[in-house]
Amino acid sequence: MAFLADRLSRIKPSPTVAVSAKAAELKRAGRDVIGLGAGEPDFDTPEHIKQAAYDALAKGRTKYAPPAGLVELREAICRKLKRDNGLDYDVSQISVGVGGKQTIFNALLATLNPGDEVIVPAPYWVSYTDIALLAEGVPVTIATSEANGFKLSPDELAKAITPKTKWLILNSPSNPTGEGYSKADLKALADVLMRPENAHVHVMTDDMYEFLVYDGFEFATIAQVEPGLMGRTLTLNGVSKAYCMTGWRLGYAAGDKKLIAAMNMLNSQSTTSPATFVQWAGVAALDGDHSFIARNNEVFKERRDLVVSMLNQATGITCRKPTGAFYVYPSIAGLIGKKTPDGKVIETDDDFVTYLLESEGVAVVQGSAFGLSPYFRISYATRTEDLEEACNRIQRAAASLR
Repeated sequence: MAFLADRLSRIKPSPTVAVSAKAAELKRAGRDVIGLGAGEPDFDTPEHIKQAAYDALAKGRTKYAPPAGLVELREAICRKLKRDNGLDYDVSQISVGVGGKQTIFNALLATLNPGDEVIVPAPYWVSYTDIALLAEGVPVTIATSEANGFKLSPDELAKAITPKTKWLILNSPSNPTGEGYSKADLKALADVLMRPENAHVHVMTDDMYEFLVYDGFEFATIAQVEPGLMGRTLTLNGVSKAYCMTGWRLGYAAGDKKLIAAMNMLNSQSTTSPATFVQWAGVAALDGDHSFIARNNEVFKERRDLVVSMLNQATGITCRKPTGAFYVYPSIAGLIGKKTPDGKVIETDDDFVTYLLESEGVAVVQGSAFGLSPYFRISYATRTEDLEEACNRIQRAAASLR
């Protein structure tokens, strides 16, 4: 009798985490490696947020918190959703998790029965499909078009919906492409979902990169664009990216009271809640000074422009300029079929990223991990000097293929 559960055979370790771990391992072994796999800002957490955590510790705020999250934090989340998104929620509609990933895990575990379908536009964040599989659901991935900005079209959505569809997952701006859905894009998708025959489909919108937008792009979330979907939408967000708090592990979800109650029940039987002092830091993040976000975005935009320009100068590589997040998703279609200096054929994006790491010491994530090839993802949330050097190495690696 096998000791490990059969459900584990449905999933695999996170590829993005694996790339970062491999880069760190090579660095420890003395290799000159530039890691561009991790999706986390290189900026430190702002001082006023850290101070809130210090103050909470000093005041003895170290006891258990409710499974739903501190009332004070949930109130701050309600204020944020009203202020920034025009969405009215009360604290009974908020669930706080140990990072955004846990809120997704809880939502899918609480709602999916075996065979229920989850529509996931590709390329997608690597955990969406595996969490659905672990919850015994069926991910239905839809390959989007680069010509359409890697965004799901209304026709593609309509064709993918079946009587078994329970969720559509949207992520804007997107990890891995950095592309965002405009209000018009979201309204067109909402119109499909508002058809009577599609009333059984719910929307999970991952807004984690909401504030990381450039070139005048205006963020919107689907329940804001179509209030008729409010009761069928789970709005996900957190403090990891814009607030430079990845390691603090604090995410949240807002939605229907019954769903939120179910998610909070799962919290009560798993993590209970994030660390209490971390939740007080979350209050400070949501309610406090946000001026640092604009300053950080200026740096991100400069890095984006640098990376896009240098990648488009590389032989066989083309790269769109995204509207948000801190990723680019360049195509290597022009390199497929070429040979490395030692005669190996580049047949896939997996082959290319392996070659890039071995030959030039640049760690990126293959497009196959995100469900759409032949591409790779770069996170430009790292030092500008390292990005420039990495792009020089990518240019050199691409030029050496024949």
